[in-house]
Amino acid sequence: MATQNWITLKQDAESGIETIRAHFEGHAYDPHWHDSYLVGLTEQGVQQFHCRHVRHQSTSGGVFLLEPGEIHDGDAPMSEGFTYRTLYLEPHWLERELRALFEQAPEHCELSFAATLARDPRLAECTAQAFSALHSEDLRIVRQTTLDNLLGSLTQHLRWRKRINPDPRLPLVAQRARDYLHSHLHQDIGLDDLAQATGVDRFRLTRAFKAAFGLAPHAYLIQLRLARARRLLALGQTPGDVAASLGFSDQSHLGRWFQRAYRMSPADYRKRCSNLPD
Repeated sequence: MATQNWITLKQDAESGIETIRAHFEGHAYDPHWHDSYLVGLTEQGVQQFHCRHVRHQSTSGGVFLLEPGEIHDGDAPMSEGFTYRTLYLEPHWLERELRALFEQAPEHCELSFAATLARDPRLAECTAQAFSALHSEDLRIVRQTTLDNLLGSLTQHLRWRKRINPDPRLPLVAQRARDYLHSHLHQDIGLDDLAQATGVDRFRLTRAFKAAFGLAPHAYLIQLRLARARRLLALGQTPGDVAASLGFSDQSHLGRWFQRAYRMSPADYRKRCSNLPD
């Protein structure tokens, strides 16, 4: 039996915020991450996903909050599926706006969410209103007002986390491997390259990396490239050029991974964000 999955996506030119409304039945998407802060609202059904090594279920009226880099998947445990709205907040935009909102914001800190799920009617209402204003391309003053209301309602769900590098909670070898992947993401990296860069054998490296980040190094590298691909496509670069610049073997290789993570093709994503023809 065919599912009735669908996605609508818009991008606000002024703030760079993406708005996605979608419906999924059964399996929604594979484990992946975004380089944005996600503030979402479950409209209908039960949205089930794994994040922070915990299985979460967001139900109608519930808000879900994800930080950049947090790996999550998605599926619908109920036959009717689930529908949600999500705002993808660019980290620099969010931090700038919130530092203006807080009278005293700590230095050398980054924003984090206190919890992954929130049952907060005010936050849910502000999320829905901001989504509606941006997704419908309402008047600029309306969009800005609803975003200010959203930021105000978010403050009690935020905390400032001190930037620490390296992070003492994670194995140093895993952090070194992650940094190497970030700085060499365009290259054809092998496990032997990572092992040499971190000073351990491939097997110890893989175990430490999976324990720290929830993905094997090769899967992390793919997700890193996909996150970068989203940004380049939104700027109007063609899928072929993006695939070549990020180390994918060809455009179809990028397309297969992009579809698994985001349930749309790179060309479709580019068109929705940039309004450029294929």
